[in-house]
Amino acid sequence: MAQSKHGGRKLGQSNKMTALVVDDNMINRTIHHRLLDNLGIENEVVSNGKEAVDIHYSGKMFDLILMDMDMPIMNGIEATKKLREMGIRSVIAGVSSRAMEEEIQEFMEAGLDDYQEKPLTMPKLVSIIHKING
Repeated sequence: MAQSKHGGRKLGQSNKMTALVVDDNMINRTIHHRLLDNLGIENEVVSNGKEAVDIHYSGKMFDLILMDMDMPIMNGIEATKKLREMGIRSVIAGVSSRAMEEEIQEFMEAGLDDYQEKPLTMPKLVSIIHKING
């Protein structure tokens, strides 16, 4: 079966966009989850990079992954590298409060498609989604 360029949705499955929220902060997870819900995007939340990798090992695929940088167990940089090594082609957007150019650059080089500074807002999320639909 054919796979889309981004994510791994197979033909014949729901056309609804899916997203994974990866953040260790419960408030950020809730905000990101609600923003996605408001756009009608099915989404799941996990609290660290290892859980993000594990959910993909279990066979789940997402069109979009919102990835925090600083998390326990496995941070966003490590998780993004691992997902790309696994062949995951979802759009991965880094979402972090880090403002230092070197840190953002390292995160981008791990395999991000986009980077947005927290707090994530509806206009920022729509900008990320345009990269999927564009």
